[in-house]
Amino acid sequence: MRHIISILMENEAGALSRVAGLFSARGYNIESLTVAPTEDASLSRMTLVTRGDENIIEQITKQLNKLVEVVKLLDLSEGPHVEREMMLIKVKAEKSQREEIKRLVDIFRGKIIDVTDTSYLIEMTGQASKLDAFVKAIEEDLIVEVVRTGPSGISRGSKGLTL
Repeated sequence: MRHIISILMENEAGALSRVAGLFSARGYNIESLTVAPTEDASLSRMTLVTRGDENIIEQITKQLNKLVEVVKLLDLSEGPHVEREMMLIKVKAEKSQREEIKRLVDIFRGKIIDVTDTSYLIEMTGQASKLDAFVKAIEEDLIVEVVRTGPSGISRGSKGLTL
């Protein structure tokens, strides 16, 4: 099962490598990883996506909680949450294709953020399934490059990852 683990950790050098090292030492895979400072400059929020059964996820969370830098941890998959991913996709856009690509971008509520004579750079945000569907909807030979962030998430309601 896929799990999104949100970690509040001290914003210091080496913290990310210790988390990655914990996963590699145990043979667990990190599917996606994003890290950014929080409103408190001394803390960062790491969003990590991994897969495993309940026993594996329990082991991962116990080991993460043992790291000195980890202040608090929350498995977003355990409750209601909202997740979003961002994608930048560069597509070939010759004159004959431009209108069709624009329509498709509008349908998926994306934005064309850069235009050249031969290409469009499109920004799209949403659930992974929406981004996957957009990539499938674009003719494969038109895709030049795709960059995705992986999901970021936050729990719904009053429950949150705060001190």
